[in-house]
Amino acid sequence: MVNSQVVVDQQVQNVLDALKGRTINHVYFVACGGSSAIMYPNKYIMDREAKNISSDVYSSNEFIHRSPRKLGENSLVILCSMSGTTPETVKAAEFARQKGALTVGFTNQETSPLAQESELVVKYQWGAESIAFNTNLGLLYQLTMGVLNVLEGNDKFDKMINSLTNLQAVFEKSAKQYESLAQQFGQDYKDEKVIYTMASGANYGIAYSYAICILMEMQWIHSNAVHSGEYFHGPFEIIDKDVPFIILLGLDETRPLDERALDFSKKYGEKLVVLDAKDLDLTGIDEELKGYIAPLVLNHVLRKYAEQLADARNHPLSKRRYMWKVEY
Repeated sequence: MVNSQVVVDQQVQNVLDALKGRTINHVYFVACGGSSAIMYPNKYIMDREAKNISSDVYSSNEFIHRSPRKLGENSLVILCSMSGTTPETVKAAEFARQKGALTVGFTNQETSPLAQESELVVKYQWGAESIAFNTNLGLLYQLTMGVLNVLEGNDKFDKMINSLTNLQAVFEKSAKQYESLAQQFGQDYKDEKVIYTMASGANYGIAYSYAICILMEMQWIHSNAVHSGEYFHGPFEIIDKDVPFIILLGLDETRPLDERALDFSKKYGEKLVVLDAKDLDLTGIDEELKGYIAPLVLNHVLRKYAEQLADARNHPLSKRRYMWKVEY
């Protein structure tokens, strides 16, 4: 183990062992859709914590076509696809290996094409019975902080593992706390034709995922994820009493951006769904890491909102028109 006092997932430990003695100067987070969105908070952690390692998030196909010049034997490429069959991500893994990079494939299917194309594989849990520590975000957080620990001696690794160990209890408390509010959201917004999301920093990926995966893909509701810092550079012209916004307020360093956007929205908008991480019971989460962990909890809460919206609209989250049904 990286540190004998903490217990990291063995799959993640295998990756960390492979990094020992290896020079890594760049981490690439590569995926599509919801799998890409979960990379954003990890990129935020890298930005805040890394001393010498740079990082980027790429949509899989663009990663291949853009072909970053720095990609090579000193690169770590972390890819994710739940099914492990996303063609662009599978090809991205193959492309990265051809460039000499160390590749790690996160997937729910350990025998999938992505698993076969990646040097190292991390299988994560998915679904109602999954435990927070073993979900895609839980394992990615273990790896991200572990990479920083192994390569740069970051001292927050133990705190991260311990916090993630306590995360399931936080999930359960948050789900109960927001149960009635989620039900009300479903009833209040079931007939809306457009719902925007807004966030910044570590939480932006969560807002992005909710817009493109939940609202657009799974509910066929028009949406767009607005970055709180970009709100006043165009998007705020759309706010009025009839336009719904889901606004996330985090606990990280970019919170002032969210507060400014919310203050303005309250003046001119009425359909505001505000989820503030300050209202969460984060007992068991290390104080230094609450800004990093908050997106995981908000994401869990938002899933409950999605389920209630789907029920109220009689539109299952599994319903599709084109995905997996036609050629694309």
